[in-house]
Amino acid sequence: MSAAPLRRTRPAPPVRHVHLGLGAFFRAHQAWYTAHADDAAQWGIAAFTGRSRALADTLSAQDGLYTLAELAPGADRVQTVESLVAAHAGTDHEALLRYAADPAVTVMTTTVTEAGYVRGASGIDHEDPHVARDVALLRANPRAPVQTAPAKIVALLLARRAAGGGGLTVVPCDNLPANGEVLRGVVDDLASLVDPSLQAWADEHVSYVTTMVDRITPASTDADVARARAAGFDDAAPVATEPFAEWVLAGEFRGPRPAWETAGATFTDDVVPYEERKLFLLNGVRILPTLRRERAAGRMPDGAVAALAAWAASVRAGGPALSDPLVGRLRPLIGAPTGAASRELLALMDPALVDDVELVAAVVHAQVLVVR
Repeated sequence: MSAAPLRRTRPAPPVRHVHLGLGAFFRAHQAWYTAHADDAAQWGIAAFTGRSRALADTLSAQDGLYTLAELAPGADRVQTVESLVAAHAGTDHEALLRYAADPAVTVMTTTVTEAGYVRGASGIDHEDPHVARDVALLRANPRAPVQTAPAKIVALLLARRAAGGGGLTVVPCDNLPANGEVLRGVVDDLASLVDPSLQAWADEHVSYVTTMVDRITPASTDADVARARAAGFDDAAPVATEPFAEWVLAGEFRGPRPAWETAGATFTDDVVPYEERKLFLLNGVRILPTLRRERAAGRMPDGAVAALAAWAASVRAGGPALSDPLVGRLRPLIGAPTGAASRELLALMDPALVDDVELVAAVVHAQVLVVR
């Protein structure tokens, strides 16, 4: 099959959403949700890399388009994502400030990793040399190029206030509990070091939304390029991911936002139950190799049993609705008898585990202790 270069054949949506952390996960998650929202034609994204400009240049040469492969046994699906309309290097600070001044831009998402928050014991890490450098630069010139993510957000807020840009909602999408409050804390703290008068304006115009995100997305490889080509796309920056995706958001928006709920995102008052469910499910999968090895050696892995018991207790307590292929088997377990539910959960991980009578008994016993 001949592969066609990726080029837009219809007008790109206007930029109303800025993102820090242009990488594979952002393109498999936030950009995908935006592209699949009912109002996708109204929401274009301008995204910035960490520092490198290679990916920004590659995507710019493709009009921001890329392919996303959802990998499933015997049913891979390759699609083109159109929500990313401008890709910038992280060093293109003036571009970030231009978007900040635009009142049409009302949403900022971030995927900067936990380390990117540069947290200290309380607020920003005042001892970090990069933070100290950024504070000094912004004190001297609020449009000076800065390096850390919190400083970039402070610079953006300073530019927005100066331009009268209006309300903005910051939506962190990193795997960090209470990420909205954590990001607010480091940004407010850094802002207080640069310009204490910014706080009053930010309290009125800026909000932070806490999120739980989930979608396993490895770094792209040559195999992904070949897969896109086989599907008919000449894509130098493809992304491959799992079919499952989840995005849970809690908090107030200070202006318009994409209708992400129409693409499957969940808006709630509290993301904690969703975070705990994700943690329990991931723990169940991650401990499986250890569990098998220890049982093969005739040992009872107490730590693994405790984690399994906590997972089982969480599922049986009736947490948020699951939206993965196992939902049909998991939902009936809510409120189910301990023994039957435990055996079913073990069977979901590995049917052979159900025959391990001693293990099943240990999980049931530990679960009873958890529930108490």
